[in-house]
Amino acid sequence: MTSRNKIYFVSDVHLGAPALKNNREREKLFVSWLEEISRDAEMIFLMGDIFDFWFEYKRVAPRGFVRVLGKIAEITDKGIPVHFFTGNHDVWVFDYLPSETGVIVHREPFETEIKGKRFFLAHGDGLNPSDKGYMFIKSLFHNRTAQWLFSRLHPNFAFGLAHRWSKHSRLSNGIEGAKFMGEEKEEQISFARKMINEGKHVDYFVFGHRHLALEYNLNEESKLFLLGEWIREYSYGVYDGTDFRLEKIHNTPPTGKN
Repeated sequence: MTSRNKIYFVSDVHLGAPALKNNREREKLFVSWLEEISRDAEMIFLMGDIFDFWFEYKRVAPRGFVRVLGKIAEITDKGIPVHFFTGNHDVWVFDYLPSETGVIVHREPFETEIKGKRFFLAHGDGLNPSDKGYMFIKSLFHNRTAQWLFSRLHPNFAFGLAHRWSKHSRLSNGIEGAKFMGEEKEEQISFARKMINEGKHVDYFVFGHRHLALEYNLNEESKLFLLGEWIREYSYGVYDGTDFRLEKIHNTPPTGKN
């Protein structure tokens, strides 16, 4: 019997993205990957923007994603913890997703110890407080009054509005993959360095959001990992108690854009 001793991390799958035309193929691939890793997974971390848009009305959930939701529920039913981080695209998770699939929802960065190592985990957006424009948008999305007002919209109009916004987001121009901008301009690296300089010990910083797969040595004791995306690279992270490494799926569907 295969032992469950690996921890898996993935982000930015963007299921249902209207800017892409291969959503069904990507969803099936993601379900297949979840099935495969569930054989030896001790825990699974879904690190944000798994869905390109998500909003739960009190009695209405987003159409689609039944394969993914069913597979996640199947995994948690086996007793494997699945942690779900809200990203900037799927921030509006309330009680439906955790109650139906059994995921543990994180709306803020999460620090934890795994197999003797200290992890700092977050989707990776909004780490730079000097970015006033983005911080305002993020605070608006988390505002309960704004959420209540959005929920008053008819789902057909609300989801149509969200999908039109998504078509004009950076995802529409990000098919070719993100480029490393240098450590001084990478928000996640600056954030991690600040924490370390303030005396915080973290063995592994793990982020999504950037659509860039990257392993970066902060110092002799601390590493930072950006998990990449499932639009072009199909990358993910795995930790076995000894090493954290980035891996990629190679048998992937063609990149598609509407």
